[in-house]
Amino acid sequence: MKKIVPFKKEIIFKSNLSEITSISLEHTLHYEGDKIITGEFIISGDYLMNDDSTNTEPFIYNIPFDINMDEKYILDKAIIDINDFYYEIINSKILSVNIEVSIDKLEEQPLILKEERKIEEIEQTLEETETIEESRNEKAEITHNEIKTEIKENKIEKEEMEIKVENSEEKEETKRCIEEETVKSLFDNVTSEEVYASYRICIVREGDSLENIMVKYSISKEQLELYNDLKEIKIGDKLIIPSVKS
Repeated sequence: MKKIVPFKKEIIFKSNLSEITSISLEHTLHYEGDKIITGEFIISGDYLMNDDSTNTEPFIYNIPFDINMDEKYILDKAIIDINDFYYEIINSKILSVNIEVSIDKLEEQPLILKEERKIEEIEQTLEETETIEESRNEKAEITHNEIKTEIKENKIEKEEMEIKVENSEEKEETKRCIEEETVKSLFDNVTSEEVYASYRICIVREGDSLENIMVKYSISKEQLELYNDLKEIKIGDKLIIPSVKS
């Protein structure tokens, strides 16, 4: 496989530029790591400062070049060279150079390696999700114990208040208020986050939208926002889908 990468650069001369009498291009391009091509273009030659001049002046410019290749490509056997080179005098100070970099003998990662990388990413996400679940289970257990303690305390308080009520009508009214206060206090410490027991991972595919994901998993936007940033979802994003106990 062969790829052509275009490159354009405007070189600003310190003196007047009338005509290029000679020009050459060399390079030090090479690959670093498994996806970076880097190096320099070395452009040199001679030029005339004005139309009436017969004496040429030398010039040389080093232009850096860096490009990140797609992860699907293997660069180990790639051959980097110049496919084409041409220039244009823009004005009396600027020389525009156009370079086409040829990257030949590119190979693509085998499909199985791509799938393995996807599996590794999913496994890593699941491990992170399990850590979140463990943390929430611990929090839920602490809250459960707090609720049991509060139930016991409220029960004692209720009994003490009932003993102090002498009038039967006042007793019934006080009893109703105590029961309402007990129910309210029990649920003050229970948050919607603490009813989740398990989670699923949804990978956003082409054609998916937030609305159809909510319908598919029977979940509200508010529940999704507890675990995900929904400001912008795109293909390939992984959403944590909590399963709510009924």
